[in-house]
Amino acid sequence: MRNKNDMKEECLICKAPLEYLSEDVEMECELCHKKEASKTRCVNGHYVCSECHMQGIDRLVGICLEETSGDPVEILNRMMAMPFCHMHGPEHHVMVGMALLTAYKNSGGDLDLKKALAEMNSRGRSVPGGACGFWGACGAGLSAGMFVSIVTGSTPLGVENFALSHKMTASALNAIGEIGGPRCCKRDSYLSILQAVKFVKEHLGIQMKQSEIICSYSGRNNQCIGQRCPFSPLQKTKE
Repeated sequence: MRNKNDMKEECLICKAPLEYLSEDVEMECELCHKKEASKTRCVNGHYVCSECHMQGIDRLVGICLEETSGDPVEILNRMMAMPFCHMHGPEHHVMVGMALLTAYKNSGGDLDLKKALAEMNSRGRSVPGGACGFWGACGAGLSAGMFVSIVTGSTPLGVENFALSHKMTASALNAIGEIGGPRCCKRDSYLSILQAVKFVKEHLGIQMKQSEIICSYSGRNNQCIGQRCPFSPLQKTKE
């Protein structure tokens, strides 16, 4: 039996590659049998809804409340190693913001962490899988913007906090866009967190830690861009 780290992850049912349609069609989730419109399925026709894809993610609130690290990369890596986290998927839209909220609190940020994590869980879940391609806005980058919105108490009527949350999202999405596609939820999550660490230091005066990132997921990603990725182990061999 192959090790999970040696498997190319696509469809949660059969591991076949995913395909993205040009318009929504009605699909039935293979796990809960809910029917809904979607553009994403595997080449064998399997569809898994976002709720089933993220099953188990509710455990993150308790895990984050026990976390002591002020390094969002370290926290995110622990999340990504958990069984509910797949190579790609909308769970990253929640995890990026949760990792940042937790590190922010542990680095001295003034925050009701439990309340903030619950809010991040709610907001992040509203961003569907495939938003990176279909919306032109990766959910990991949006999650970083949600993080700043939550810690600053931004609302549609906000002034400075309204501006900051938009600037945070723009910074994360710009970093993702500079690398380009195809999507990689790990790469885009790391890029968003690195932008957030710099942004929070400059604008909110909180210094979060930042560990070196060397990706260990390339063997599970059919679309890995190799040396074009700033976190590729191949980058380190050139230094």
